[in-house]
Amino acid sequence: MRRSLAPSLIFAAALPLAGCVSSMQSPLGWYPVHGGNAPQNLRLTICHGFGCARSTQVQLTERDVAALRRLMARGAGNPSAERAAIAEAVKWVERRVGPIVGSDEDVGGLDLHNAGVPGQMDCLDETTNTTSTLLLLAQYDLLQHHTVAYPVARGFFLDGRYPHATAVVAETASGTRWAIDPWPYANGADVDVMPLDAWYAVWPSSS
Repeated sequence: MRRSLAPSLIFAAALPLAGCVSSMQSPLGWYPVHGGNAPQNLRLTICHGFGCARSTQVQLTERDVAALRRLMARGAGNPSAERAAIAEAVKWVERRVGPIVGSDEDVGGLDLHNAGVPGQMDCLDETTNTTSTLLLLAQYDLLQHHTVAYPVARGFFLDGRYPHATAVVAETASGTRWAIDPWPYANGADVDVMPLDAWYAVWPSSS
């Protein structure tokens, strides 16, 4: 599926708004604004091409759920361990869908020359897809210490930073929100996991 609105326009217009929403807003509210769909019956809508200009449906299986369950079991003991497991799950899903979507060659970080290229992802694509992975984990009760929160953004050109968004989880006990951000890295290579306040403060930023 391909949307007609230019990815650069989506990127510039939508990101500043993402940082202004209430932290209490459901993450499901992200999709009508930014594209894609929440996971349904193990079907993931993977955004790519920048700004969710393209989307590809990927049907996961119960075998995939079993693999994610094993990964997440490593983090059952405490919130810190669960965040490490979440990072592994996000990387696992990226590698799982990559050959289907064509995102296995996705370049990490700021790569505007790849805007519109199938399989290449900007931070809106990455944020949408990561939020979908997090919602899938929640759907199967694989999150014991966190809930999925609405994504956020930082930077708005005037402060010298390029706009950048991230998926977010909230620690259940403390309420502390954490950025779950694979965008700086190539497909399935790594994920930044940090307190949201620290993520907001990153400066200077290459995003």
